[in-house]
Amino acid sequence: MNRQTQAAVLCLLGVSLLHAGATDLSLRYVKAGLRPLLLVAGAVLVVAALATLHYERRHRASAPGEQPHGEDPHGEDPRGEPRRTSGHHEPRVAWLLLLPVLALVLVAPPALGSYSAMRTGTALQRPPAYAPLPAGDPVRLGVVDYASRAAYDDGRTLRDRRVRITGFVALDRAGTPYLVRMALNCCAADALPVKVGLAGRVPPVLQPDTWLEITGTYTPKRTRDPVGGGPIPFIEVSAAVPVRAPADPYDESWNS
Repeated sequence: MNRQTQAAVLCLLGVSLLHAGATDLSLRYVKAGLRPLLLVAGAVLVVAALATLHYERRHRASAPGEQPHGEDPHGEDPRGEPRRTSGHHEPRVAWLLLLPVLALVLVAPPALGSYSAMRTGTALQRPPAYAPLPAGDPVRLGVVDYASRAAYDDGRTLRDRRVRITGFVALDRAGTPYLVRMALNCCAADALPVKVGLAGRVPPVLQPDTWLEITGTYTPKRTRDPVGGGPIPFIEVSAAVPVRAPADPYDESWNS
């Protein structure tokens, strides 16, 4: 790969990172808090690409008649053998390196959904403490927050309160519906599901990966995740409304 191609690849990759970091596209891959690092990385790559082009132009201007090192201008290499001519095809092949970069921008994969959630055990963990619930009726909670209070605090802070949580639908092999949110440590590669079972006035027909806003109350009902055996608490549903997927599909409250 010659320097011009290197610079083009670096520049396009840098612009892709800048685009992802400046939009919600990055939220499909990393936590929102890592956006500044993506922007810095993209800027560094663009600057490196421009510096590479500047260096190459200065080098050509300073030695316009210089032959490539080790090549004979009469068509033979220093060993007296005919010089191979396939090298001029390498820059063309190197442009294929741009395909993954273009795919990042043009064919961004969706966020992890029910397929991954039902093949991975719940990542619910006991928090060190529980903050008092904010005012409001119903009070809006994250799936992770509700699940940890219901599973590890026996719902003490949830009793006599209506709550509202949002997540996507997943169904187990028996057809039991769960409301799920994938929790991040760092990026989508380490995303793990937290699941809340649905009881009460559950819609009769649910499609996996449909996003729902659930309003309900705490119930002591719970089960064990068939994958890993972790606790899955339930919520007594009083209302369920389909909603659009949020800009940030992951729940960052886990380990935050």
